[in-house]
Amino acid sequence: MYRYDEFDHTFVTQRVAQFREQVARRIAGELTEDEFKPLRLMNGLYLQLHAYMLRVAIPYGTLSSRQLRQLGYIARRYDRGYGHFTTRQNIQFNWPTLKDVPDILADLAAVEMHAIQTSGNCIRNTTADATAGVAADEVADSRIYCEIIRQWSTLHPEFSFLPRKFKIAVTGSGRDRAVTAAHDIGLRLKLDADGNPGFEVLVGGGQGRTPILAVTIREFLPERHLLSYLEAILRVYNQLGRRDNIYKARIKILVRETGRDEFARLVEEEWAHIRDGELRLPDGEIERIQAYFAPPAYQALDDACPELAVQRAGNRAFDAWVGSNVEAHKRPGYAVVTISLKPHGGIPGDASAEQMEAVADLADRYGFGEIRVTYKQNLLLPDIRKGDLFALWQGLVAAGLATANAHRVTDIIACPGLDYCNLANARAIPVAQAISERFADPERERAIGNVTVNISGCINACAHHHVANIGILGVDKKGKEFYQVTLGGAADENAAIGDIVGPAFDEDRIADAVETVVDVYLAERRGADEPFIDTYRRIGLKPFKEKLYAAH
Repeated sequence: MYRYDEFDHTFVTQRVAQFREQVARRIAGELTEDEFKPLRLMNGLYLQLHAYMLRVAIPYGTLSSRQLRQLGYIARRYDRGYGHFTTRQNIQFNWPTLKDVPDILADLAAVEMHAIQTSGNCIRNTTADATAGVAADEVADSRIYCEIIRQWSTLHPEFSFLPRKFKIAVTGSGRDRAVTAAHDIGLRLKLDADGNPGFEVLVGGGQGRTPILAVTIREFLPERHLLSYLEAILRVYNQLGRRDNIYKARIKILVRETGRDEFARLVEEEWAHIRDGELRLPDGEIERIQAYFAPPAYQALDDACPELAVQRAGNRAFDAWVGSNVEAHKRPGYAVVTISLKPHGGIPGDASAEQMEAVADLADRYGFGEIRVTYKQNLLLPDIRKGDLFALWQGLVAAGLATANAHRVTDIIACPGLDYCNLANARAIPVAQAISERFADPERERAIGNVTVNISGCINACAHHHVANIGILGVDKKGKEFYQVTLGGAADENAAIGDIVGPAFDEDRIADAVETVVDVYLAERRGADEPFIDTYRRIGLKPFKEKLYAAH
């Protein structure tokens, strides 16, 4: 795991002291809210419906147990006892008071964390595959490149005031687990004919009111040219991106209006001037960063683990949890564990202070003290011995964190919606809770299999509803909340934007509508192993639409 160097420590400490003074001036009335706004946003502090919200960066979703404990402490000391994990692998605290924010930032700095560049028209937190470094199918550990991007992009003087916010995602295998096609820049690690690592470069993805999938502008970029090529893309965007219209300011609009081939030509032209300059990664730099992510001290274990089979056979609940929340690891005898933050009827992505501390303790006891945050608003333990899975599960049961629904229909992604956000048109949390309760029966949920459901409370699409199998968008109609349904979205290497079904459903009918969609899928699929997205692509929208509106 990356550790701050001397520059990082000094810089973050100075930023905390600077913001402490700015907050004092605001409280004293020496700064108006308009004057204070750009200062607080540079430190991740938003003003939402009811209170301030602080968004804390978790670079490429990787936390130490010490850091997670500190987040739990902050939740208890300064908030209302919980935090909310987001699709950008960050955490948000929804109820801090302004006077306490400098102390929160100081407490974060004490464990090498901050809230810098979690807001504003700059390069935001880089998203990574949460299984980076442990996935059996990965080409390389994407965290290495995410850290290089973090160091390059932090307070980059040329890209601190872009036309609009900017998001980068990196996935390390052929299976895209970082939603790269929905980002401003997506990087997919691959090997050339000689086995050298590099990237397929995608540009121009994004959601919001104009959902667009990123297009490939370079099939293979050698890893040594990573930063210079990113710099070339950002320069073209910074020069040509719209600044006169916030709705047309994202790079996706520039790429669409310019055309992929012409945009690629402009990038290549800019890149030619800088590709062999100071941004070319020097020999040994990648290896230097890689050393921070060296594998832990794994034991030589038997991958078969006979005791695990006995434990699963003797406990149905544990068996169900292993079946949904445990995945293969690249090392024999180890497993990757998803900790669901989606209890049936609960609020997606929320974790209490006690739960954060419990996960930190379990990570130390059964892993190597490392925790990941996934873009699906869950936590993940990357290195668990198979022989410890039963004891770990018992610990999760005690903490209320053993819901066996990872990648299932109740593993719902949802934004805070109108309960918190002043941009939202409708509530998302109550809808997520109602749908979750509708499918809470474990046997039924297991029979349904892997279906993604995402719910956004407004057109900004923070919950990625456009790329969900079943997407739900909250809209306001004359002061009443309605929910528009899209079907057929996908967030993987075969990404797709969902199709709008038809007229929106009111709050009382949206859970019924989701259940109808699932029932059609179950009736039409070819065997229990056919995923929802395959069924949808085979039969199309019509059968779902007919059932949804049959009685209206």
